[in-house]
Amino acid sequence: MNQGQVAPADERGSRNLLTRVIAALVLAPLAIAIAWAGGPLWTTLVTLASVGLYVEWLMIVGTVHERRTVAAGTTALVVSGLFLALGHNAYSLIVLVIGVAAVAVVSQQLRLWTVLGFCYAAAAEFASTLMRLDGTYGFVALMFVLLVVWVTDIGGYFAGRGIGGPKLWPRVSPKKTWAGAVGGFVASLAVAAGFADFDFGRMAPLLLLGAVLSVASQLGDLFESAVKRRFGVKDSSQIIPGHGGLLDRLDGFVAAIVLAALFGFLRGDANGVGHALMVW
Repeated sequence: MNQGQVAPADERGSRNLLTRVIAALVLAPLAIAIAWAGGPLWTTLVTLASVGLYVEWLMIVGTVHERRTVAAGTTALVVSGLFLALGHNAYSLIVLVIGVAAVAVVSQQLRLWTVLGFCYAAAAEFASTLMRLDGTYGFVALMFVLLVVWVTDIGGYFAGRGIGGPKLWPRVSPKKTWAGAVGGFVASLAVAAGFADFDFGRMAPLLLLGAVLSVASQLGDLFESAVKRRFGVKDSSQIIPGHGGLLDRLDGFVAAIVLAALFGFLRGDANGVGHALMVW
């Protein structure tokens, strides 16, 4: 290829896919290993990710230059993470509520968008930690959510590219198709069936749960795309090769884990959120 010549679209797409696969092969096992370890190690990862989500959100909406806004939200997320690591969930929640108020007070521009970004990151932090708390079932429940989100994304990618067809919501996400949405949905049902086969829960409830979380994951992806389109941003950052930023990679997971944690909490199982989510 001559210097300055632009690579064909198919070649660029193949390179991007290879980069995505390599990044996933490195990051996914690491995330699973830390999730298995649980405890302070998992809480630390979740806290760092939540801080990253918050900062990237501010980058998208254009308020990351407000140092007090960055500092207020970041401090609240870190202190909340410390309380979560120590097992003081109620104190963590109080800190996050104070964080919302602090961010609202110090924010100078686009206050509602900035507060929404903090709430988004805070919900991700609290729900992800809460899901992993209760021993074996905490890990199983967390892996269920992670795998549903991952296969929804992967199934949607390959079904969308292989089948094509009508666009899902072209004004928000021009590349997503109905075929991709259905492909990801079907893949999530396969994960749910696999968990049921391994006696991690009953078939019908897990299929329903997988379906709901798959839809939530796709809606979370569309939500993040809508926010980026609102502010004319393509990627939240370039921190993950081939995947963009943390927001680009975790948008579906945030929606799914928050919904899953809320559902488990509302069921009120004394054994914990993870147990309540998986055992019906």
